[in-house]
Amino acid sequence: MTGNNAGANEEISVAHQADKSRYVLTVGGQEAGVAEYVDTDSYREFNHTVIYPEFRGRGLSAPLIKGALDASRQLNTPIKPSCSAVAAFIEKNPEYATLVK
Repeated sequence: MTGNNAGANEEISVAHQADKSRYVLTVGGQEAGVAEYVDTDSYREFNHTVIYPEFRGRGLSAPLIKGALDASRQLNTPIKPSCSAVAAFIEKNPEYATLVK
């Protein structure tokens, strides 16, 4: 996922780091936050999401969580939103509710 939502022509992207069980948000080539998960036999539990302090207040949690959930949808993997940020995102974006186990 890429876009210019960060402002000032900063490219944002979300990448999966499967070896670390997380999705990483980069802004202008710098790591700006992570969405961490634990896989079980039947679902992916998102248990921690953070945007680093120097990047907060710019609406960056939404593209991070969207990227992570879109990837889970592509894998047909149900999710459990233990992280309050992920749960709040799903509440505001009900099209993702079908992913919740």
